[in-house]
Amino acid sequence: MLGKKSIISLLSIIAVLIWAVSIWWGWMPSAYNVQQKTTETAQINNHKMVSGYTTTSTLIDVTDWLINKPGGFLANDMTPPGIFMDNMPAFEYGALEQTRDLALAMRLDFSRSQSQSTGDKDLEIAQSKLNISHTSWQLPSAESEYTDAINALKRYRTRLISETATDAQFYTRADNLGDWLREVEKRLGSISHRLSASVGHDRFNTALSGDPSAKQSTETASESMVKTSWWKIDDVFYESRGATWAILHFLKAVEIDFSDVLEKKNAQASLKQIIRDLESTQDPIWTPMILNGSGFGLLANHSLVMANYVSRANAALIDLRRLLEQG
Repeated sequence: MLGKKSIISLLSIIAVLIWAVSIWWGWMPSAYNVQQKTTETAQINNHKMVSGYTTTSTLIDVTDWLINKPGGFLANDMTPPGIFMDNMPAFEYGALEQTRDLALAMRLDFSRSQSQSTGDKDLEIAQSKLNISHTSWQLPSAESEYTDAINALKRYRTRLISETATDAQFYTRADNLGDWLREVEKRLGSISHRLSASVGHDRFNTALSGDPSAKQSTETASESMVKTSWWKIDDVFYESRGATWAILHFLKAVEIDFSDVLEKKNAQASLKQIIRDLESTQDPIWTPMILNGSGFGLLANHSLVMANYVSRANAALIDLRRLLEQG
C-alpha cells in the first residue's frame, strides 16, 4: 500500500497536471486574418469565391473553434479541469451569442430576397441547432448540436457556390446589412453597460424616455444602483472579450462580402475604424487577474478600458448603419 507521503506526492502531481492542462485549455485565441483564412479554405476545397462565401465560412470557423479548440467546448464540462474553469467558458458563451445572432440574420435576411420569400432549409437547421443550451452535456450534448449546425452551414455554402442549386442565395443589400448591424448595436451597448458596472454608479430609469405615451408592464424605481458583483467581474470581462472577438471577425467578413455596398456609401473607412477599435479589445492582458480599480484609483480597471473601446465601436456602428440607410 502507498504510504502517506506517497499519496500526498501523487495528489500533488495530479493537481499540478490539472493546473497545467487548465492553463493550456484556457489560452485565449488571437484575432486572425479572415481574408487569408477564407482564401485558403476556398483553395483547399476547390471553391470559388461568391457573395456570402466569406461570411458563411467565418461563421463556420468561429463555431468550429468553439468545439475543436484545445480541451473542446468547456461550458458543459462535468469533469476536471473544465468544471473548475470559468474564464474560457465565459469567453465561449460571449462568442456563441454572436454566432447565434449572425445565424439568425443569415436565415431571416441575408439569404432572402424579400419578406415573402421562403427561408433556406440548411440555415434553419443551423440556427435552431446553435440555440441549444450551452450547458447541455447529454441527450443531446451542446457539442453534437453545434457540429450539426456546422455541417448544415457547410451544405449551405456548397449550394451557395453551385451554378445549378440556385435556391441558395446570399444577398448583399444595404438594408440586409443594416438589420444585422442594428442587432450588433444592441449587443455592444449591453456589453459596454455591463463592463461599466464594474464600478458602482447610480442610474436613472430612461426606459420610457422620448415617448410620453409609452408604458411598461410593472413599475420600476426611477433611480437604482448598478454594480457587478466582485465575484462576477472576470466572468463579465471574458464574456465581453469573447463577444467582441466574434463580432470583430464577422465584421471583417462583412467588409469583404459587402464591399460594393460599402464603397457605394463611401463607408469603408467607417467600418475599418470600428474593426480597429474592436481589435483593441483583444490586446494582451499583462496581469494574472482582471483588476477592478475604481475609476480614478491607484489600480487599473480592465473592464472600464474595454468598455471604452466597445463604446467607441458602438457609436461608430450607429453612424455606419445610419449611413447605409440613407438613399
